[in-house]
Parts: sequence; C-alpha cells; structure tokens
Amino acid sequence: MLADYAVRVEQSRGRRYPEPQHPYRNDFQRDRDRVIHSRAFRRLEAKTQVFTRRYSDHFRNRLTHTIEVAQVARTIAAQLGLNVDLVEALALVHDVGHPPFGHAGEKALDIAMREHGYFFDHNLHALRIVEDFEMRYAAFRGLNLTFEVREGIIKHSHDYDPEEFPELSEYLLELRPPLEAQLIDVADEIAYSTADLDDGFESRLLTLEQIRNGIPIFEHFYGEVESIYPEAIDKLKFNETVKRMLDRWVGDLIDHAKEQVRRTGVRNLEDVRSCPHRLITLSPPVEQERRVTKEFLHTNLYFSATLNPEKNDAGRVISELFNFWMAKPENLPSSYQEKATQEPLPRIICDYIAGMTDNYIYEQYEKYRGA
Repeated sequence: MLADYAVRVEQSRGRRYPEPQHPYRNDFQRDRDRVIHSRAFRRLEAKTQVFTRRYSDHFRNRLTHTIEVAQVARTIAAQLGLNVDLVEALALVHDVGHPPFGHAGEKALDIAMREHGYFFDHNLHALRIVEDFEMRYAAFRGLNLTFEVREGIIKHSHDYDPEEFPELSEYLLELRPPLEAQLIDVADEIAYSTADLDDGFESRLLTLEQIRNGIPIFEHFYGEVESIYPEAIDKLKFNETVKRMLDRWVGDLIDHAKEQVRRTGVRNLEDVRSCPHRLITLSPPVEQERRVTKEFLHTNLYFSATLNPEKNDAGRVISELFNFWMAKPENLPSSYQEKATQEPLPRIICDYIAGMTDNYIYEQYEKYRGA
C-alpha cells in the first residue's frame, strides 16, 4: 500500500516520447529494466568505487555499490510506503554518470573542463546519458525514461538554482523532489559509509584498533559483539559490528522520516514538493555518527598515502588525454567528431572520457601516449 505522499505511477508526467502501456509492467518497472539493460549501467562494473582493480578485484566497484544502494533504498521505501519501483529505478541509475577512477576521476575531469570555462557534474552527465547517448530504440534517442526518474537523476542529491540552470527548468527546480528521490541520497551515504569501512578493513589500510578508536558508534557495537561472541575471530566480530551500524542507521532513517512527515503535516506529494526542507534525513545524533564515520574514512582511507599514487595516476591520465584530444580532435571517434560540430569540443571530450571504464581509458592512454 502506498502512502498518500508517495508517487503514483498512474499519475506520472509521462515520457518525453509517448509510448503505449506495457501489458504487464508499469512505467517505473520499465524504467528500471531499461537502466539495467543499458551500456552505461554495465560499464559500472569496470569503474572504481574506492579501490581500482589494479589494487585488488575483491573490493566493491561502482556496480556492486549501486546494487547495495538499491537494496538499502528498497527496504526503507517499503517501510515508508513509498513507490518501491520508482526507488529501485532511481537507485540503479544514480551513479551512471560517474567517470572512471571514482571521485579522483570526477575531480580531474572537472578541473580539465574548468580550464575551458565549463564544469563536470555527474548528475547532469547522467541525464545526458539517458536522454541522448544510449542508443537502443528505433523510435527515439536515449532511454525515454519517465519524468519522475529523470527528475530524480537531477535532484536526488543536489538542489540546483533555477537561475543558474535555466536549461533544467522542466524539472521543477524551485520545488523539492519526491521522497523517493530524497531517499536515494541518504541510502547512498549509508551504503558507502559502511561498505567502505568494510573494504578498508579487508584491504588492511584500516586496522581494527584505528576503527575502534576513531568511530565511537563502532566501538559501542564492537563491545556488544565481543560480549556475545568472545571466541569469534576479529573479522567476524567486525562483520557483526558493521551490520549493527547499518541496522541502526537504516532503522533511524525510517523512524525519523516518519516523524518528519508527521511533524510537518505532509499529506500528499504536493506537500512534499512545497516543504521548505528535505524530509528524508537521519536524526541529529545518528547523522553525527554518520558524519564522524565519513570524516574518519576521508582522513584514513580516501586520502591515505597508499591510495595517493592511484589517484595521482588517474588525474594524470585524464588530464593528458583531455589535452591530447583538444589539440588533435581528429583522433576522436567519428561519432564524437560529428557531435563536436554541434556542441563545444570540451563538452564532447568530457562526454567521451566520462563514459570510459578504468580499463578502456588506460588502453586509450597507451595508444596515444607520446602521439
């Protein structure tokens, strides 16, 4: 049963290009399936989350992270009476705009673009992918997703200023996104904070002592686990502790969101859109736990000396390839050369690089290095 404030598929604003209804799948289910079958989604398997494959292939990549976000988000959505089909579609598509090499690649691509007066934003790039780059249908370009999914791609994690982005005016920038879209941002934060802690410990870049000393909520649950499983090996105690953290954060998000809805008097989707603040948030004390965990990961994992060479390498490869194609655009694939007659060359090069996997961009680098 959907809550009164949930998005109803039968009230969808529809697709850019009208299509007949499918006999046994609703429109949000079809959007989910279109995302899963897209090339951009498949490429996530070979894009870095935190650890590149050159470091190890045991850790999460951008695709496995996406699947975990979808699992967390679906669970929460069901408890809140939200549209689970829409939530799943948004979770699966939320990272398709990321370039190779994770956040290091995103930063390097943005720096390269800003040298030419532009910028890179993975949400906006994701919209370009689903609107234009995917070529699967004879009747239209892109995936022809519903308005609600396209809106969620843009607005799930960021509020864009209508005056700065007039080209996005159709996406109701002056209004809040539905709760289904708001949920994706927090589910993403919860999923990667616990998952990156796990991968950091598995990689031995984070020690158990470090984590216990640096994250109070982890230490609290670790003490509880030790009293229940005193003979268990450290790794299993670690697993039990992270599971308890995840359960605590997900449970708190569900309870706090319900309380926010009750307190603000939200009754329907229009109330959600007109609310002056987002309603899907953790409670203040648990949000502080998440922030402490995130700061710990930034200090001890994401910016660790061990991972710096990989990040520096990513920045160098992207920067050199970007500059190479700016100087010699005739070396771009013919389809991108054709697009460059219609859009600025830096944007076309950015599109090309952002779509690459970690493996493919290294192939291109080796091909053109010194050319």
